[in-house]
Amino acid sequence: MKKNLLFVMPGLAAGGGEKSLVNLLSQIDYEQYNVDLFLFNHEGIFMDFLPKEVNVISLPETYKLFTLPFAESVRRLAAANRMSLVYNRFMFAFRNVRGRDISITEQYNWKHLSSSLEKLDKKYDAAIGFLEKTATYFCVDKVNADKKIGWVHIDYDKLGMDPDFDIKYFSELDHIVTVSEECASILKRRFPEQRDKVDVIYNIVSPRMINQMVEHGERDVYGRKPDETVILSIGRLHYQKGFELAIEACDRLVRQKHNVRWYVIGEGEERSRLSQLIAKYRLEDRFILLGLKANPYPYIKQAHIYAQPSKFEGKSIAIDEAKILNKPIVVTNFSTAKDQITDGYNGLIVEMSAAAVAEGIGRLISDDGLRNRLTANLAGEKLGTEQEINKLYSLVGDVP
Repeated sequence: MKKNLLFVMPGLAAGGGEKSLVNLLSQIDYEQYNVDLFLFNHEGIFMDFLPKEVNVISLPETYKLFTLPFAESVRRLAAANRMSLVYNRFMFAFRNVRGRDISITEQYNWKHLSSSLEKLDKKYDAAIGFLEKTATYFCVDKVNADKKIGWVHIDYDKLGMDPDFDIKYFSELDHIVTVSEECASILKRRFPEQRDKVDVIYNIVSPRMINQMVEHGERDVYGRKPDETVILSIGRLHYQKGFELAIEACDRLVRQKHNVRWYVIGEGEERSRLSQLIAKYRLEDRFILLGLKANPYPYIKQAHIYAQPSKFEGKSIAIDEAKILNKPIVVTNFSTAKDQITDGYNGLIVEMSAAAVAEGIGRLISDDGLRNRLTANLAGEKLGTEQEINKLYSLVGDVP
């Protein structure tokens, strides 16, 4: 008999966690599993990439009303005589306005948001909250399942969350999955009483799929000029990704007479600030925000250098994808960088400053031998992680 699995995710807009979920779902054996997916938002660039076998659960009407713009939400909830929801909608808005830390606000707003959500009727063999915070809280509070699994995609200590809030939920989970050994060590130090629950499942990346999507892409995505070095970064336009360092590094490279053009694939709340910074350095023709791209792989393939100037990461899918496409890589020395890059062997790890990022990229531009050596070493690595799906099967009770 097939097992019933539920995955919970805020949405499928662009992001590493979202791409990781779509990749994982593409590897599941649907002869053995029925898969439901609960999304708090049914829009996003990755919705079209869901396997046809995945059943996306409809959102309840109370939740749809709750998440309308504030005035309309209150008016319609009051008209329906849902006064407790009106109260919770007021409190939800109040916390959002007063909250100084986005992560902690999301944690403590869960009790208000959850008032608009009933428990799911269906019983599951396993429920997986595939992202920290709300997805995990939903699994614990709103799902009947034999096993409950939470997923942490990033260095927990950099999230700015209240661990005293999370411990109540982590204690209800059967497993806490994270994406790298360093992230696992951080969780075990932060939650020592939960250390035996912590498991590592790497983000699933498929070289075969990536190369197929390269072939389906445009032949010249950049329209680049002769002797121009194309640098690419991928990530949400968010403080975490360190794109202000990239802009300053680009300015340094231009002033050093390097003929570079730096592109960023991604979207987010920092677009306006980053655009102002680009204008400040007069880099409008040198540092280009491309927005979201459903198929980023031709952009990676046709770039000369991949750069990840992040302040912190869990395990970056974009770095793994750049490795699969054999790109020379420069990353900042965030806490989990060494989980993916061996400095001088398959990439360069530099200090977290614009000067260091510019110096690393400058080395790759100027040193053909270094660049070719990194590329050759990447070509010799076995980089696919499709077999990681077996670890999930083991956690839900099916040892491969």
